[in-house]
Amino acid sequence: MSLLAKLRRIALDRQGLLRNESFGRGKRATLRAIEQIGYVQIDTIAVVERAHHHVLWSRVPNYQPGMLERLVRERQVFEYWFHAAAWLPMSEYRFSLPRMREMNGERNWFGDCDVRLMRQILSRVEAEGPLRARDFDDDREGSSGWWDWKPAKQALEQLFMQGELMVSARDGFQKVYDLPERVLPDWVDTRQPSQDEFAAHLIDTTLRAHGFATLVSMTYLRKGQKLREAVKRQLQQRIEAGLLIRRPLGKFEIYIDPELLETRAPRSVAQVRILSPFDNLVIQRQRCREIFDFDYQIECYLPQPQRQFGYFCLPILYRDRLVGRLDCKAHRADARLEVKSIHIEPELDDDFDELLAAALQSFASFNACDQIDLADARSRFRNLPRSPVGAS
Repeated sequence: MSLLAKLRRIALDRQGLLRNESFGRGKRATLRAIEQIGYVQIDTIAVVERAHHHVLWSRVPNYQPGMLERLVRERQVFEYWFHAAAWLPMSEYRFSLPRMREMNGERNWFGDCDVRLMRQILSRVEAEGPLRARDFDDDREGSSGWWDWKPAKQALEQLFMQGELMVSARDGFQKVYDLPERVLPDWVDTRQPSQDEFAAHLIDTTLRAHGFATLVSMTYLRKGQKLREAVKRQLQQRIEAGLLIRRPLGKFEIYIDPELLETRAPRSVAQVRILSPFDNLVIQRQRCREIFDFDYQIECYLPQPQRQFGYFCLPILYRDRLVGRLDCKAHRADARLEVKSIHIEPELDDDFDELLAAALQSFASFNACDQIDLADARSRFRNLPRSPVGAS
């Protein structure tokens, strides 16, 4: 087996995508999945089930959105910023503190911060308990919609980013804000990590989630030359101690545990998974190209004329390869999953179509759809089974 093929399987195994039930089933498996992959990105787009639920469903066979909601209520996970808005393991709360400190003095989340309003909001939350943005009046004239956040919403988000408020729950998709001392469990470590501790955390988190990493992937969207230098020092120390080795891969160098590299590659299972565009496996475009030879970009942020594969194209994983894209939309009012297009890149074996049809049925059920509208994609699914989800 080539080095690249082995690395693909290592990455998929660490991500819980190579085998069924890698983390088990149910709520405990959901927590294990979040702890293993490090974070689950939150996104507001609802063309299909939201990204955070989709990512967890891809790894926990019987996952239901209520499982994540219970973990939030039980304070096993918390909401903050990784490289984007995310749910993170509560056990790693202290490693959010460097960003909070940065937001509380070095730079603001918004250009202008109304410090007086922020103090008023903190006083209200302290006195009244958890509050949402809608609990604050907006007296401005001419507000232009969702992204035209009222001053109170901006103040709430600034307080959240600098750690003076936490999100204790979500009401629908609206954040509910409360004081950290009323959200954090007693056992949480709240010590500010040193630069070296934080660098070690980034290395450990990335290696745990993927099995190997480049310097770029460990510091993905992290600013600061001092941090990058600290990561480099930590990596060199681990190489000298025999804990890591460095290997060339294309234009980059990867860092990996030598024992892991010597171990037999995990076995690949014949299965198809339909992934979220925000899945941890594909979110770093450069890594996706290097490891899977798959140049993936979500296209909803591109102008329509520039789209090749569709507004919300979902990556398709087959065995240990990313092989294509599926553009679809869940029409929840009539419980119908519309499959707008399917783009498959390599030639695949005879098992693929049947397994893709089964994966599509499962995905439709996950989106509370009992009907699949194949539209122009029907030719690929001449033999699509009629149950448990029918084809229209």
